Amino acid sequence: MNMDIHIGNRLQGSLPKIGIRPIIDGRRGGIRESLEDVTMEMARSAAAFLSENLTHSNGLPVECVVADTCIGGVAEAARAEEKFAREGVGLTISVTPSWCYPTETMDTHPSRPKAVWGFNGTERPGAVYLAAVLGAHNQKGLPAFSIYGRDVQDIGDATITPDVRAKLLQFAKAGLAVATMQGKSYLSMGSVSMGIAGCIVDETFFQRYLGIRNEYVDMTEFVRRMELGIYDQAEYESALAWAKANCNEGDEVNPEHLQRTAEQKAGDWETVVKMTLIARDLMIGNPKLNEIGYGEEALGHNAIAAGFQGQRAWTDFFPNGDFMEAMLTSSFDWNGIREPFMLATENDTLNGVTMLFGHLLTNAAQIFADVRTYWSPDAVERVTGYRLEGSAANGIIHLINSGPAALDGTGRQTIGGEPAMKPFWDITEQEVRDCLAATKWSPAVDFFRGGGFSTDFTTRAGMPVTMARINLVAGLGPVLQLAEGYTVELPDEVHDKLDQRSNPTWPTTWFVPNLTGEGLFKDVYTVMNNWGSNHAAVSYGHVGGELITLASMLRIPVSMHNVAEDRVFRPSMWSAFGGMDPVGADFRACQALGPLYK
Repeated sequence: MNMDIHIGNRLQGSLPKIGIRPIIDGRRGGIRESLEDVTMEMARSAAAFLSENLTHSNGLPVECVVADTCIGGVAEAARAEEKFAREGVGLTISVTPSWCYPTETMDTHPSRPKAVWGFNGTERPGAVYLAAVLGAHNQKGLPAFSIYGRDVQDIGDATITPDVRAKLLQFAKAGLAVATMQGKSYLSMGSVSMGIAGCIVDETFFQRYLGIRNEYVDMTEFVRRMELGIYDQAEYESALAWAKANCNEGDEVNPEHLQRTAEQKAGDWETVVKMTLIARDLMIGNPKLNEIGYGEEALGHNAIAAGFQGQRAWTDFFPNGDFMEAMLTSSFDWNGIREPFMLATENDTLNGVTMLFGHLLTNAAQIFADVRTYWSPDAVERVTGYRLEGSAANGIIHLINSGPAALDGTGRQTIGGEPAMKPFWDITEQEVRDCLAATKWSPAVDFFRGGGFSTDFTTRAGMPVTMARINLVAGLGPVLQLAEGYTVELPDEVHDKLDQRSNPTWPTTWFVPNLTGEGLFKDVYTVMNNWGSNHAAVSYGHVGGELITLASMLRIPVSMHNVAEDRVFRPSMWSAFGGMDPVGADFRACQALGPLYK
């Protein structure tokens, strides 16, 4: 098995950088001169901290660009802006230890995420500038995030306190996600699956809220490429051999008259491996195709995310897309360990976007899941005779996709000995083997008439996870909901009885949300009852705060979350829309500002 780790940018366009703007009191004759060194040192410290602690989702380091000089007025602000445009800056952080002139030094870019770190000192308080420039940002409709340390420091103290560090990272992660999406594509392979509204491509949402363009191919393109051999034949042979050696077939659950023969199953493996190569090539291109005379196909669609319709137009006749979707969304394949692809089952575009959000914020694979069933303690006991206990005592939500999910979702990777889903560059060869060993590939059930293989595993217990979903609502637009919680496991005999009632060949994640005892998180039933779709994306870690920050940058309100107040970080402008009603303020601010890209 080839376990090389592949780090690199597979999409067109340079990676966004973080611009650091050192802001200074421009008055000469002793004032500016006394602040030059301390201001520039503050900027360089912020740049070093961010570069040391952030990585792009493709494994490459995040670069920071510091303005050539301190910015004391509009001329120096213009010079910094010219440098940032040349360097590909996608978000900015203005820093200052002192009072400066707000409207003359502020970042006025119309769509770039921006934050201001005002040093909490008393000699020449940056906090005064912070308050003044935030007022200017708010007045001009250019929202900015406020970063202000809790404790007073002495001027010249280069220490970045823990609370400032947390806000710098939360802002930067979300800002990088915004900048990374801009100009990329979402590729729809096929159209609407089984009447699922999330499959309907809303181009206004993609283009005005995300800065993503839309690309389309019919699923017959898969047939054309298979029949004409428009794929890397050598890689196909290698991939098929890898699949035969590492993908263990699971139980056959179909009645005898619907079971496919050994010859048919062998042919299905050949087809699903080809489908995987073709989907990847459609998303990002493949120079090998140019070598065999297909220069146009070699370019791909520059797709940062995609979806495959599958049901039913494809799966009534061809093997399903489960192997393709599971392997592409995993952090490894026959070529080694690499960045996972964001590929949505059933071309649920909204779940594909939510997966993309989670991936860009965590750098890890995402689980695509059906939000299938709420199992109350009483219902579980009635069906199995077992009373739920421990963290599952208040009930569980069965997350089970209709066929595929990323193999990272098995939870066989670890951090500090605990189950996890990690950035691909941290995954070991043994963890890849463990993920593969924990997964069975069962022949697809009877309503996949064309055959294929489903991904069968159960997620390990104890993973902190965040379940999220973007929905589109008439009269409102896009809205985000999320629930932080943990994965749990059930005794085998209990799991089997519950799993059999859905489908024993599909991947299962038993999820328990963190409850607050009130509102939408009063109990597990209420969480399930208020979920806005049949699908969700699941990220490793409690990243609800980061999702909320990202949503505010894109002007997407959050209708449902269980994130503690001290982890909610939005632009300072939001409090003006009703600081005593933060949920309502979020909706009002997003409505007043409109989508990020006009």
